[in-house]
Amino acid sequence: MANKVPDNIEFAGDYDLKNIFLHNHFGEVIDIKNLVQELNIYESIYKNALTGSVVIIDAQNLIAKLEIQGTERISFTLKTPGAIDERSIINASESTGHPFHVYKITDRKQVAPGTLLYTLHFGSREFMRNLRTKVSQAYDGRLDRAVHQIMFDENYLDSRKEMTYEPCGNSDKVVIPNLRPFDAINMIAEKSLPEKSNGVGYYFYETTKGFHFRSWDNMISVNGRHRRDTKQQFYYMPLNITDPEIEDKINHEYKSVESYRFINNFHDVAANTVGGTYGHRVISYNLFDKSFEQDDYHYHNDFVFSKHSEHAGRGDNEKYAIAESFVDEDDKSVSDYPESRVSLQSTTRFLHNEDKGAVYGLDVLQDGKQTGKRIAQQAQVIQGTALKLVVKGQSYLEAGDLIEFKLRSVDEKNTDGVEDPQYAGKYVITKIRHQINAEKYIMVLECAKDSVKQGFSTTDYKIPKNRNIATLRNTYEEEDGITVDY
Repeated sequence: MANKVPDNIEFAGDYDLKNIFLHNHFGEVIDIKNLVQELNIYESIYKNALTGSVVIIDAQNLIAKLEIQGTERISFTLKTPGAIDERSIINASESTGHPFHVYKITDRKQVAPGTLLYTLHFGSREFMRNLRTKVSQAYDGRLDRAVHQIMFDENYLDSRKEMTYEPCGNSDKVVIPNLRPFDAINMIAEKSLPEKSNGVGYYFYETTKGFHFRSWDNMISVNGRHRRDTKQQFYYMPLNITDPEIEDKINHEYKSVESYRFINNFHDVAANTVGGTYGHRVISYNLFDKSFEQDDYHYHNDFVFSKHSEHAGRGDNEKYAIAESFVDEDDKSVSDYPESRVSLQSTTRFLHNEDKGAVYGLDVLQDGKQTGKRIAQQAQVIQGTALKLVVKGQSYLEAGDLIEFKLRSVDEKNTDGVEDPQYAGKYVITKIRHQINAEKYIMVLECAKDSVKQGFSTTDYKIPKNRNIATLRNTYEEEDGITVDY
């Protein structure tokens, strides 16, 4: 689908959605497709489960006849016409065991005599299971295996869906203290290290294709070595310009962006400084022997050896998100202030580890280094360049996919189609809103990148120092026996 448009698509944004079934607590089933004004499905690498909503125009008083109360199920199958690959189909049918579960009703109002408008909100089966169960258990061994047990244990999430794992390279003893399953897995995700890359920390999330437990490195590379292929290319260009790579009109419309806007960018140096993007200090302390270790994260030192959306992580130092230049009179860069964010953590959790080297392949004291790196890398994604695209619906895309955004430079002299050196390039889809109405299927994509396509120029320019400015001092004056501080 990403490379060839199926022959039976009539127009970009076309979709195949035959029914939307509502199952009530009596076991009654009714097709509400003709009553649905809008269907939304939400997925995000920052959310553990799928959620969604249907907006209903009800002129049949179904809310009373079916006794709709927020415990119903909604089932359907959605796909781009012609798609036969299972991973191109959003299958929430009863036959798969993956229908959505309604959990609340909002916005109920009468819009005409005998006609109600209301919204049913739903989540995946695991979304509801998570709210109803708790995990109180200890795990010992590889961390991804602990995640697997929580996901598929019938006492916990009891998931029936496919789950994509990135193998972990570390083991640890983990005690889950009566946490909801998603919270337990999120705790494990923070401790997890990829087996085949130098990344830190995992993302745990659900898409329309199943669950994922993977690192940022895995979203942009394969086995930590090879650049991952982009799932789709998107273009924004004047209507009178077509790209020779686009084969036909429908394919052109699928790749063309209806609108775009940048909702965040890496130029927010204040937020990045506070968030620990550039510099971060982790103090690891031992409560038993009163000792501590201090580890500092340095953005520019680490960046060249880490994976990034536009950066291979092999010592190529030309694709920084921000240049290593002096920012003050002390001849320091933004990376030279690790105290801009300080974190404390205890190493007591390693007390009962017989082989302490198994945790990170080194020693316990590496824990502080990994924590600083994880916080910084996550901040680089969250505080990096964030882009919102509105495109035609393409059911094969999911959160975590790598795409390319081909954005022309706005330079008026750009007659050759030169791309924007900073904002064009590769992005990871972080959020998707699938929006379906009677006319068409569109997707609102939020995408992130933690580096730029073309690096900024560096310079040795130093901010001049002026030591001749007189130092201001407080002065005091007696007024009626009272000392006044000016």
